[in-house]
Amino acid sequence: MRALHAAIVAQARQPAFYAGHGVPDSLDGRFDMVVLHAYLAFRRLRALGDSGEAVSQQLFDLIFDDMDANLREIGVGDLSVGKKVKKMAQAFFGRASAYDAGLEAGAGPEVLEQALRRNVYGTVADPAQADLAWLAGYTRSALADLDGQPAEALLNGRIGFPRI
Repeated sequence: MRALHAAIVAQARQPAFYAGHGVPDSLDGRFDMVVLHAYLAFRRLRALGDSGEAVSQQLFDLIFDDMDANLREIGVGDLSVGKKVKKMAQAFFGRASAYDAGLEAGAGPEVLEQALRRNVYGTVADPAQADLAWLAGYTRSALADLDGQPAEALLNGRIGFPRI
């Protein structure tokens, strides 16, 4: 699972998201990019049945253990780390639900764009429509790429995201 987690974080940290597409290069912006890529991985793993669910749970635990460690590393006090991680997990589930709605068959492109505006670009006063459209297109493309990757690779911790 460490390889899956590392791939998600590496993709989420790609400078092009921040320098080229207006994602805030902040704690919030980086959190949201990790969440977006984790969501994409979880969505693909869910489609693999019980074995995908088991991998998903291990990956989820690893991601939130890492967030716990990162909070401690930046100096968040021990007494508040648990509360912050709980809020982060709640934020993840809220975002996942919004992204699911935006990717449902029949949902117009504006549904996903609005979810991205509220979450990834939530701290940006007026995000560029071109950035929203690009990130929505990237999200759909990444999901299609993941859907084409062999189940065996994903279950063994190998995942690929599109180049940006």
